Amino acid sequence: MKLTRRNFIASVVGGAVGIQITPLPWKFTDDVAIWTQNWPWVPVPPSGEFSEVSSVCTLCPGGCGISVRKVEERAVKIEGRTDYPVNPGGICPLGMGGLQLLYDESLRFTGPMKRVGMRGSGEFQRITWREALDIAGARIAALRKEGRPEAVAAVDGNGEGTTASLLIQRLMQAVGSPNYVRPASLSDTYRMGNILMQGRDAPIAYDLENSDLIVSFGCGLLEGWGAPGRVLNAWGMWHEGNPAKRKVKIVQVESRASNTASKADYWVAAKPGTEGALALGLAHVIIRSGRYDAGFLAEHAFGFDDWQSRDGVVHTGFKTLVLKNYAPEQVSRITGVRPDAIVKLAGMFMDAKSPIAIYGKGKNELNGSLYEFMAVQSLNALAGRINRVGGVLLPDPLPLNPLPHFECDEIAAKGLEKPRLDRAGTKAYPFSHSLIHKFAEAINGSRKSPIDTLLVFSANPAFTLPDGGAFETALKKIPFVISFSPYRDETANMADLILPDCVYLEKVDDIIWPVGLQYPLYGLSKPVVDPIYDTRNCGDTIINLSKAIGKSVGAAFPWKHFTDVLKERAKGLYDAGGGLVRFNPAAPPWVAKGAGSKTGFKSFDDMWKKLEAGGMWYRPAEQQRDWSWLFKTPSGKFEFYSQRIEQAIRSGSTKEMRITVQGDEACMAHYEAPAQDPDRTAYPLTLFPYEMINLASGWIPSPPFLYKTIFDTQLLKDTSFAAIHPGTAGQYGLKQGDLVSVESPAGAVKVRVDLFEGAMPGRVYMPLGFGHTGYDEFLKGKGANPNAIVRAGEDPVSGYPVWWTTPVKLVKA
Repeated sequence: MKLTRRNFIASVVGGAVGIQITPLPWKFTDDVAIWTQNWPWVPVPPSGEFSEVSSVCTLCPGGCGISVRKVEERAVKIEGRTDYPVNPGGICPLGMGGLQLLYDESLRFTGPMKRVGMRGSGEFQRITWREALDIAGARIAALRKEGRPEAVAAVDGNGEGTTASLLIQRLMQAVGSPNYVRPASLSDTYRMGNILMQGRDAPIAYDLENSDLIVSFGCGLLEGWGAPGRVLNAWGMWHEGNPAKRKVKIVQVESRASNTASKADYWVAAKPGTEGALALGLAHVIIRSGRYDAGFLAEHAFGFDDWQSRDGVVHTGFKTLVLKNYAPEQVSRITGVRPDAIVKLAGMFMDAKSPIAIYGKGKNELNGSLYEFMAVQSLNALAGRINRVGGVLLPDPLPLNPLPHFECDEIAAKGLEKPRLDRAGTKAYPFSHSLIHKFAEAINGSRKSPIDTLLVFSANPAFTLPDGGAFETALKKIPFVISFSPYRDETANMADLILPDCVYLEKVDDIIWPVGLQYPLYGLSKPVVDPIYDTRNCGDTIINLSKAIGKSVGAAFPWKHFTDVLKERAKGLYDAGGGLVRFNPAAPPWVAKGAGSKTGFKSFDDMWKKLEAGGMWYRPAEQQRDWSWLFKTPSGKFEFYSQRIEQAIRSGSTKEMRITVQGDEACMAHYEAPAQDPDRTAYPLTLFPYEMINLASGWIPSPPFLYKTIFDTQLLKDTSFAAIHPGTAGQYGLKQGDLVSVESPAGAVKVRVDLFEGAMPGRVYMPLGFGHTGYDEFLKGKGANPNAIVRAGEDPVSGYPVWWTTPVKLVKA
């Protein structure tokens, strides 16, 4: 098969009607392996003995199993593992192209380095690891000696709850700084919503494989949402056999005709940011018809009906709110979806045996709206789809051991008492643990940066944050930046010191519960090759850095190697009892309490040995858990009316929390209309960045070969395209391929016009992942980054950036 753009995309998304995704490794990987030999930095491997090494991919939070083929010591091919529960045989384009992230020397840092050129120039000089650790340790130790430990900050892009992430937090605590921040992601929205409605600080668990109707409110199922290998595998299952007899139907709610929307059974084009209103419109129809799960609502839900508090005040319930404000005609005016379509979709949801509504915003890289999530989750609760097969499951968190407690010294204790720069956890943002955009705002708003030394781990905020370049501006004000990135990304190029991590194929790392998975899974990657360059596992570097800072900080890190920490945490899995370390394809983990429930290990050492070999520990999904103590909310039930939000409002105010409604409505799912923008007259259109499965848009760079898969209507030479409806383009006198400037109050970028009937009128759609100024010649200078012109608002309650409402205009170049 010849590798072309079109047959690649056809393989990714199912191609033309009738072509289905299968869980088998894609044939064209062979062609890619041949094609890439033409690049000078991918030499033809010598003849020798073949071997296969099993590991887990950590390029995204999906945690798919991978099998790496080697010739002697050189890795030559990556495929999806058929013996891994998350993605039986499936693999996404990014995971398949990972070898190029391993062997491209011009993409990576080859050892510790210090800056010798201007900030951002990427000019560095090699130094030894001893020198690098001494420089970093002395800098932080000096700040502690001055009594300013809070002037050290860390940006952490590792998965939440991973061992590397916990070590970074521990380092900041031992140093004495409260300024630990993370880029907001969809997982943060899920976790906050789960806490407010279910009282559980646990990942979202969507039982997709057992559902017969999936209503996706914005999830890019074929764009890389969740665990991409899992979703592609499930999509193949859903489309098996005679199309006329298919039992599973998929509805995609999204304003643009994405691959998911195009391949779904039904596409509902709601205006961006109105998905929550649509979910409430469906709820209205269901409540009006009386076809909701009265038993679940009576026994396990709080706040559905009007209720009276202990002080005698009568409160409005979810039922009253929805019936009053979200009739199909009202919702149609908000969303642009016809009333009859709303009624029809609600009917489908009521008629299905195992429906589920899932919420997302593209992949997992960017956060969503809290009230939108609450609206979608309320729809599931209304239909009794909580703690039910094919619905939203409520498993317990992974029983990993916590890291041991340590005592902070006096310097650290005083530093930790200082307020956070990002104001997370204050009355204005009571449920947020981190607000990286507010962190940058605080630095940019100060005459002198309150941060002296910034540590950046597994993140590229100068490129990935939807902030119109605010973080990059903040970087320029911070006196000293230390990057632990293995890649020459935009943020690393702004650093003064580089302590490079290994890439994922060179190190051991863990994966905590892939996004959206309905059963608990702990993944463990392993090195498939020795480090090619003079790089070190970031976990080991953190331990060594703690010693370089000083005895008191080093005492908080009693381990010699990162693997010692991993093993200590994994002991909790063994102590909890149960769990599997081998996958039996005949007993899929989504088939509750299936065959093969024996653990397969006799002792912890035996479990650890098999965990290292197979890279997995998991518990199959439970059919339905005992309702006792299942919800950890103040009411002990699923809360349509969040009492935690009510308590937060009483402590502060709706105005301080940016909530536009008053009273009981603020504590329930509702539609928050965007504030009237004074710039809307000058900027009449709305920018909507979108993600693609064959283009990395987060911290990890795209493997260069993926650019071979980009259509000429997405990137032509060095210019990317914006998808615009022909009617909208016509208002500006634009035709296909015209060069235009997309301008917002935050800046401007130049793109070409792609006339696309699948774009909603009045919107400008730009792909995320283009516009790099870092990395190598294959990625640098290709297209425009929409994040550079985003002017984000703030989500009510969470405070996360609202990145889908930026006003823009088009100016013909």
